[in-house]
Amino acid sequence: MSNPPIRDAIGGYLDHVSVERGLAQNTVAAYRRDLDRYSRWLSARLIDDVNAIAPADVADFSASLRNPDPGERPLSASSAARVVVAVRSFHRFAALENWTSIDPAADIAPPQIPRRLPKALPYSSIERLIDAAGDPTTAVGSRDRALVEVLYGTGTRISEVVGLDVDDVDLDSGTVVVTGKGNKQRILPVGAAARGAIATYLTRGRPALAQAATGKRRPGAALFLGVKGARMGRQSAWEVIQRCAQEASLSGKVGPHTLRHSYATHLMEGGADVRVVQELLGHSSVTTTQIYTLVTADALREVYAASHPRAQ
Repeated sequence: MSNPPIRDAIGGYLDHVSVERGLAQNTVAAYRRDLDRYSRWLSARLIDDVNAIAPADVADFSASLRNPDPGERPLSASSAARVVVAVRSFHRFAALENWTSIDPAADIAPPQIPRRLPKALPYSSIERLIDAAGDPTTAVGSRDRALVEVLYGTGTRISEVVGLDVDDVDLDSGTVVVTGKGNKQRILPVGAAARGAIATYLTRGRPALAQAATGKRRPGAALFLGVKGARMGRQSAWEVIQRCAQEASLSGKVGPHTLRHSYATHLMEGGADVRVVQELLGHSSVTTTQIYTLVTADALREVYAASHPRAQ
């Protein structure tokens, strides 16, 4: 396909990231939305050939994301940056496929995003959250306690945790096999507290929840089950964390990702190397993980300011 129409070129790119690169469906759907917006913007300017797009066109489109055409909503800096990244990736692919003579997006930088430090709970709050999970002698209580322990003890994403199967957990070796973004697997260590909570749940909680399954609702191989016996969903897991946070009287918005941030921050504060934390979190780039070095630096500054006689 030489000099394809823009929509055909975008379709080819989406097929590439979905099939050949194996990106997650949610990621591909986000790319599709962002590139649809780009296609509409180009169409309004009578540009319908991918090889006819100039660097100035990409720059104008990038600027329009914060001040859009009528009918389009303005985007935040982070959303605009995401769209520009999608456009840059698309044009890089088009150039590699020789659909275009140049890459018009090569020198277009995404908008600068104010760096916000991730929220991490102090360890004392983590302990309160775990204690609020419920009675470990009950089916739901043992499940919720295991869920919180695994989220904080492994730093996994909520989608990764609810996707776990029983066979993914090896209590003897203290490891869990997690399937992350792009179906990439990583093996993570599981601490003694989380192993104990999982063992209790597998003995007391999961069998009772599995018995509640009726009709098409089957527990299958899923580790965490809902009250009706089927695999626990992301929303149900989110609600567990919110309930625990409320019962623990924790202020602010606390969700599963808060536990992931807390896990990474506490590792860094304990002296873990940033590249080790990168591997544990499943980040494709160490740049993403380095934000936790800023959190640690802030903590050190606070200690210095409070402790050193010449700090003030």
